[in-house]
Amino acid sequence: MVALARKTLVYEWRRFLPAILAVGFASLLQLLQAALVLGIFGSASVYITGSSADLWAGYPGTQSVNLGRPINEDIAMRLRMDPDVTKVEPFRWVDADWRGPRDTGGVSVFVSGIDSRPDGMMFSHALPPALRARLNEPGAVIVDKADLDSLGVNIGDTAAINGQRVRVVGVSSGLRALGGVNIVSSLETARVLDIDPVDAGMMTYFVAKLRDPSKARMVARRLNGSAAFGPYNVWTAKEFARQSQIYWMLDTGAGAGVLFLAGIVFLVGAIITSQTLIAAVIGSIREYATLNALGVGRGALRKVIMEQAFWVGALGMICSVVVGIVLLIVARNRSVPMELHPFTAAICLALSMALAIVSGLAAMRILRRADPASLLR
Repeated sequence: MVALARKTLVYEWRRFLPAILAVGFASLLQLLQAALVLGIFGSASVYITGSSADLWAGYPGTQSVNLGRPINEDIAMRLRMDPDVTKVEPFRWVDADWRGPRDTGGVSVFVSGIDSRPDGMMFSHALPPALRARLNEPGAVIVDKADLDSLGVNIGDTAAINGQRVRVVGVSSGLRALGGVNIVSSLETARVLDIDPVDAGMMTYFVAKLRDPSKARMVARRLNGSAAFGPYNVWTAKEFARQSQIYWMLDTGAGAGVLFLAGIVFLVGAIITSQTLIAAVIGSIREYATLNALGVGRGALRKVIMEQAFWVGALGMICSVVVGIVLLIVARNRSVPMELHPFTAAICLALSMALAIVSGLAAMRILRRADPASLLR
């Protein structure tokens, strides 16, 4: 019976092609949707994932990295006092207004003031030492190459941030932020651009490097709760990145829309695939009736249909993976924020196979028409 299922797919492929395409299209939509969600919400933590720090110290209760508030610089001393901490570095966040040389209007930007030394931890994965060194120039800034058009500038152009003159000295990739444009500058330039006099002498975060990164969670627990240096919290880089992504995905309401859309994709794919499989079974109903008359039981015929549903799902998934890889490569070359992990891809493919199996179960109801008596009509 299993061989019969495969031979039916081969010799009557035109009947099953719409079902294969339906599963493949639904699987492709789920894969691209997951990659887009991970890419977009992953950019909320680009400040963390693009850096090499093991610990982040910030204001207590901060839900996302972009919601940080100024903290006392004495906290840096508390971090340096810990025997497992080898390096501490400040990070300054400034909400600002950008005015470019071209008529783009005011653009809301996030200025990230970082240590511009070659061994700096902030954005160490996105900024090579030679590019970081350009930030030592007063008023120098670096932007993501995908944001040049929205900012209306090119490398070497000047602009104004909060009324202060800046110059674009370079571009990089991997700096795009969620909810605004990220501008990278030195700590000194960020201090000049910060127009709030209350926060003039304070940093937003302090990041730390550990002698043994595997002890990050233990060291974070030890550092938390010391009121002698003012209010602060310490997170591991992984915890803070996950916390920032969850905030944007769930607390902002965007995640609910994504889950709703995923459910619609699954439902529509299940309906289309089940209908095409039902049509294929109806087209072969006389053959099933003949097999039944020859002594093949209904159970064996159900196995044939489920085997067909399995192969429809498998072929559809193969098509979706091939097309998905091509589209992901194109998206990456176009600076579209898309990222897909193997575990997430496996979940999407499992859902697609479940879609095919559910469709096969729906198609089995047609076997009630496979009555040998119908051959006499």
